[in-house]
Amino acid sequence: MSDEDSSGWQLTESDPGVFTELLKRLGVPYIVDDLYSLEPESLAALQPVHALIFLFKWSPESPDDEPGVGAGHYDSDFPGFFAHQTVNNACATLAVVNALGNITSLPAGPQFMDLMNFTTGMDPQTCGMAITSADWLREAHNALSPPSAISLDGLDLPKKSEEAYHFVVYLPVLGSLYELDGLKPFPVRHGEYDESGEGWVKKAREVIENRIHTYPTGALEFSLLALRDDPIPGMRRRLDGLQGLAGDAELSDLMNRFSNENSKRERWAFENSSRRHNHIGLVHALLLALAKAGKLDSAKADAQRVMQERLERQRAMNS
Repeated sequence: MSDEDSSGWQLTESDPGVFTELLKRLGVPYIVDDLYSLEPESLAALQPVHALIFLFKWSPESPDDEPGVGAGHYDSDFPGFFAHQTVNNACATLAVVNALGNITSLPAGPQFMDLMNFTTGMDPQTCGMAITSADWLREAHNALSPPSAISLDGLDLPKKSEEAYHFVVYLPVLGSLYELDGLKPFPVRHGEYDESGEGWVKKAREVIENRIHTYPTGALEFSLLALRDDPIPGMRRRLDGLQGLAGDAELSDLMNRFSNENSKRERWAFENSSRRHNHIGLVHALLLALAKAGKLDSAKADAQRVMQERLERQRAMNS
């Protein structure tokens, strides 16, 4: 999707640190984590999971087309919250809002709760317009987007069609698994799930795996994120209860996981800070210095070699 109808909304990355910072700005004490596998063990380690956010390569289709065979069906009487995407580039934040709007007893900041209360009773189209018209929400979204380093406006260059990616949400609502896609007229109901065992995530795994299988083998045109409770407060409470048990295996394991979580937050904070900085000037100065020193060609050759070696290692791992 192009930027022509972005209404000031900028593109964001499919990055857990970006989503977690957005949740923080909304006053929601949850985090978002990458999911590299849909295996039960991977999902169990992240519980409780409130929703799954799926990023995929988008292709134009009629919004009135029913989902394909085995892909659920539209629920025009959906009992929860659902907002349409009315502007481009807002799908990441809209996916988060559609998920949060269906979590009961959601802890959130006053601005976000006021927005949710304001949209009560609205149809999906009006609700989407209200959400994307909220200046403070757009500013929170754009604060996590890379700056527009170079503007080509006014150069009358031919427009290129670029690949577009889109976010949708899978989550449980009243005993059924739903898919919330702001570009579709209604939520898609994928049927009831068994409350025992893995619960709704087992049903979600089946649906998402079926969807992934529609892509060519080896395709990397999608990613999956989990919206979950922040584990750090619970870890802190458990560490306080285990203090004084020197050499305890549980204490050692918990301290390692606690350290890993803190390191992850530090990395997210650094990446978000770097993401907001315009590095074009620095890159230009470095390239210019290398060219003046006669080292640009050799640096380019070294970079190509390193990238080739990296690709070969990745192919070897996947073979």
